[in-house]
Amino acid sequence: MDYTRLIKEIGRGAKGSRSLAREDAQALFADMLDARVPPLQLGAIVLAMRIKSEALDELIGFKGAIDAQLARIDAPGGPRTVVLPTYNGARRRPNLMPLLAMLLAREGIPVLIHGHFDFDTRADPFALLDALGLPMAESPAQAGRLLAGERIACIRLDRLSPGLDALLSLRPQLGVRNSGHSMAKMIDPLPGRSVRVVPVTHPEYMEKMTQFLRQDGGRSMLMRGTEGEAYANPARCPQMTGFLDGEQRALVEADDGASALTQPEAGIDAASNAAVVRAMLDGTLPLPQPLRMQLDACRTLSAS
Repeated sequence: MDYTRLIKEIGRGAKGSRSLAREDAQALFADMLDARVPPLQLGAIVLAMRIKSEALDELIGFKGAIDAQLARIDAPGGPRTVVLPTYNGARRRPNLMPLLAMLLAREGIPVLIHGHFDFDTRADPFALLDALGLPMAESPAQAGRLLAGERIACIRLDRLSPGLDALLSLRPQLGVRNSGHSMAKMIDPLPGRSVRVVPVTHPEYMEKMTQFLRQDGGRSMLMRGTEGEAYANPARCPQMTGFLDGEQRALVEADDGASALTQPEAGIDAASNAAVVRAMLDGTLPLPQPLRMQLDACRTLSAS
């Protein structure tokens, strides 16, 4: 593949650049996942895409490349498995993504948590998962067994897609995210048997992700994430939109007013965060209404 030609297409700045055709985008991302792009050109490509922003056809092409090499996990019978990405961790408030996962699993709805973490300024979500005693799978096969037996499994991205994990690992070197970070939140290791919860960090990506999920198929929920994580803000309920094989459906309307039921002040270290999650699980602390609404929406989407 002529990487120089592609860089000329996408690397002329936000106004002068042109987007790649879907087929070129898929072939390029496949080479990126397989580590075939020379390092200098790889850096140019990811930074050019960062400046230009991905077009819809490019996102679809990237996803096609990921689907071709992503490890698959056997889905258990019954409700669809809710897939929760964790790639940001906590910054200022306790991370309640594991709370959503544990509430779903308690109802018999299987939950897969996948992620990657390399921030110095945020609390590690994998330390939180460990503090809560949630089972970590070392392979896709083990993840399938955990879903069947315990209804919840956690797995790191490098066990599902080493190439995509390597792309995410460029962030500490380059200082900015790249297209891999957007794609990682949309992977589907259980195609046809999943409900992907897709959290968007920046509001301007909402329309683009809406268009993508309409075309990508399957079942998913699109929402504004809390500090990038896949749970509803306890104090400000985001809009939640469902997608069922291309059909868009409103699940929860946004509530921009501050909720009367906000989470308590607590640290974001693993032990303090885990204590908040456990207290909400056992009813010692009330469950925030936005989380309750997200739980209901996930329950609806997971129904087979």
